[in-house]
Amino acid sequence: MKNLQERLDDLRALVCHPDFLAGRGLSNEVNIRFFCYAPHEEPTVTHFLRQLQKDATENFCPVIHDLYRIFLDACADLGILEEIPAMEEERGRDFLRAQLHAAVGESAFIERIAPENLTRGRDVLILTGVGAVFPFLRVHTLLAALQPHITDIPILVMYPGTFDGYRLRLFDRLAPSDYYRAFNIV
Repeated sequence: MKNLQERLDDLRALVCHPDFLAGRGLSNEVNIRFFCYAPHEEPTVTHFLRQLQKDATENFCPVIHDLYRIFLDACADLGILEEIPAMEEERGRDFLRAQLHAAVGESAFIERIAPENLTRGRDVLILTGVGAVFPFLRVHTLLAALQPHITDIPILVMYPGTFDGYRLRLFDRLAPSDYYRAFNIV
């Protein structure tokens, strides 16, 4: 089995390829892919993504969105960011999770992720921060909600855990969530 750096090198070559960007070879399936890695490898993956952004050309443009940053920005826009610690202390974690999910649902993420200016055949949407935004957002529910809005741009989820083609298991520890509309990338 290849080490992380070899897999990241393979990923770099794949996401820049015109066939990947056009979604060819998927038999009309949605172009959603997962790059799975061990949670402790997050710094290496983050560094890789910074380098990948520098590789942007007129034919390839990675559009990277950190789901945790989007979550924090949405909370700040609602004016609730500063109140979150006190709310958790007073009302408990389960109450806080329910309130935050009601205030910052999938639609808040979609508004920030699905801009009109994505270009088919050039852009790849890369989602990061999956582990950091948990449990406020589950990536499989976001992908289900996002799919109608982004139909012809490849989506790559950088995932700290495993995906066996049917189930996502965040951090390789949490109970798996079913998701069958995606593929492992490398």
